[in-house]
Amino acid sequence: MSDPKAAFRERLHVPVRWWLLGGLLVASFWLAMIVAVPEKLAWGIAAALTVLLILMLRAYGGARIVVADGWLRAGRARIEVRFVASARALDRVESRAVCGPQADARAFLLLRPYLPHAVRIDIDDPTDPTPYWLVASRNGEALAASLNSARRPAGGSA
Repeated sequence: MSDPKAAFRERLHVPVRWWLLGGLLVASFWLAMIVAVPEKLAWGIAAALTVLLILMLRAYGGARIVVADGWLRAGRARIEVRFVASARALDRVESRAVCGPQADARAFLLLRPYLPHAVRIDIDDPTDPTPYWLVASRNGEALAASLNSARRPAGGSA
């Protein structure tokens, strides 16, 4: 998925503080084990936990948002841009409301707790029960603009 012609591309990688906290957690676990089990076993378990931490944080932070070739890809989900009715960047308060009290259980969500802003992408597909996608983004204005401009040529005469 390395399309250089992509209108928008973003990876929702986890913040550095999560890596630091995970490292401290593994170090704390090692410290507790080093006094209770043989040293080699403690180091082996700590190494396994480090690998597990790396895999988990990379997998969780590996979600990509791409608008290219008439498609929107958000994580593992994808939809043709022609089915996007509109896209609007939401501020922190609006994002919290839309994924909280105003949420629709049928909506597709790609949210991350470390990203307070999101983009609401309204869906116009009579065969799809999903009313909208709510996608976290560090650059919501650019994502919304990319979607709104990408759907115009494909929409033509609706």
